[in-house]
Amino acid sequence: MQRLFMALARLMAVIGGAVLTAVILVTCVSVAGRVLNTVLHGALAQSMIPGLADRLIEMGVGPLLGDFELVEAGVAFAVFAFLPLCQITGGHASVDIFTSKLPRGANRAIQLVIDWVFAAVLILVAMQLFQGMLEKLRYNETTFMLQFPVWWSYAASLFAAAMAALVGLYVAVARVVETVSGRVILHGHEGADA
Repeated sequence: MQRLFMALARLMAVIGGAVLTAVILVTCVSVAGRVLNTVLHGALAQSMIPGLADRLIEMGVGPLLGDFELVEAGVAFAVFAFLPLCQITGGHASVDIFTSKLPRGANRAIQLVIDWVFAAVLILVAMQLFQGMLEKLRYNETTFMLQFPVWWSYAASLFAAAMAALVGLYVAVARVVETVSGRVILHGHEGADA
């Protein structure tokens, strides 16, 4: 079971990485287009090569239309796509100044509670994304520049959040099994000092 959920978490991270890479490329192309547009509309370029900027803009050279809408949707998906791997490997940032001095059993109990709370929060977030998606779908809301339906972004983020909730629930259940049986199921959750 651990292998299945680890594979799912890794797959989601790879997809999230691909989307984030695409978002970075969109941003770079758009910024380069803005810079080129600004330079070519400058006094020096206009005096040396008049009309070039306008011809390039007519050809589509310049900032990407709706780049911020693509970045917004892509980053939201990527954040949720990285959560499963972070949860199953225990990769979340933690401050253990107080708990590092507690006995191992107390730390396990605290981690059990944290994992269940985290699973509950992930489920709640997925449910809220589902409600938001239905609302955007019902009102046919579209983005300002690209005019694509907003619910598409919600659906993509919902899928990633549902996978994060599923993995979060698995981690919480595995934590209970570890506590009851004494076996180690989740590797990588021992902390830096273990």
